[in-house]
Amino acid sequence: MSDVIRSEFGAVSGAVPLRGRARWRDGLLAAATWGAAAAVTWFLPDVITWGATGLFALVVTIGAAIFLALSFAVPRLGEGARTLVHYGPWFIAIGVWFTVWELLTAKLGWLPKPFFSPPQGLLHVYVTDWERLLVCVAYTARLWGLGFFSGIVVGFAAGVALGWSRRFAYWGMPILKLIGPVPASAWIPCTFFIFPSTFHASIFLVALASGIPVAILTAAGVEQVNRSYYDVARTLGASNRYLIFKVAIPASLPNVFVGLFMGLYYSFAVLVVAEMLGAKFGLGWYLQFNTAYSAYANVYAALIVMALICAGLVRLQFILRDRLLGWQKGIL
Repeated sequence: MSDVIRSEFGAVSGAVPLRGRARWRDGLLAAATWGAAAAVTWFLPDVITWGATGLFALVVTIGAAIFLALSFAVPRLGEGARTLVHYGPWFIAIGVWFTVWELLTAKLGWLPKPFFSPPQGLLHVYVTDWERLLVCVAYTARLWGLGFFSGIVVGFAAGVALGWSRRFAYWGMPILKLIGPVPASAWIPCTFFIFPSTFHASIFLVALASGIPVAILTAAGVEQVNRSYYDVARTLGASNRYLIFKVAIPASLPNVFVGLFMGLYYSFAVLVVAEMLGAKFGLGWYLQFNTAYSAYANVYAALIVMALICAGLVRLQFILRDRLLGWQKGIL
């Protein structure tokens, strides 16, 4: 390993010299905190018996062993370990959180059952109820996919029309500003009358929540395009169709992606409400069903699944944005 890489690890990632080599200090600290969580889980008695206590202790112990091994392996990996090094403090914080969480719930009982669950309670839900969770994820993915993608398609088309045509904006923008601030859940009474089934009504609510921010920000992006771009294109003989698809839309893509990020979060916020409309499966239904029976461990487990899915979709949007807007690097 070169001196440059070694000095970089020493300054940035917490590596310190060890017999002429370097070790990842954050990895050692992460191993210590995860090991502490495993020791607390296994050796201290539970106030109330929880399932999967031994399994959680085993999982955390394995995590501690992995971090211990990585603390010596990361300095040898060089640039390939940059992501691990970046999230090193987070790994430490997660280990501390596991320890505190375990103490406050299962060991001391300061956060009592059923309102709070220790980490092994959530793990027990994943082990015993994973089949129903997968079915609910599939149903939610279908509802969300139909609603979100239909919403952003309609919102994008409406936004381009609003930003391009003054006549369309004259009539459409006041309507959009009128219904935009209204929460999507407020349209539930209307959806019962308009749509033939609760499933179609749920799709409409998700589409409405995701489409409005896309429409507003797309319209703003098209309207803010530098007029000199249009003048140059018209001088070269460009038609209106060319101006829309080759000038206006590409130039407004930064605004469009901001609308997509907002629409994604709004769609997940509405998803739970949308699945209250007679749904038989889905993560929103799962939350409602288990809340009614005070099974809060199942509720927290489903919330974590929803958060991970949403975070993954956001990450995918960032990747797509970076690929489509690579021409902006060095400009903005």
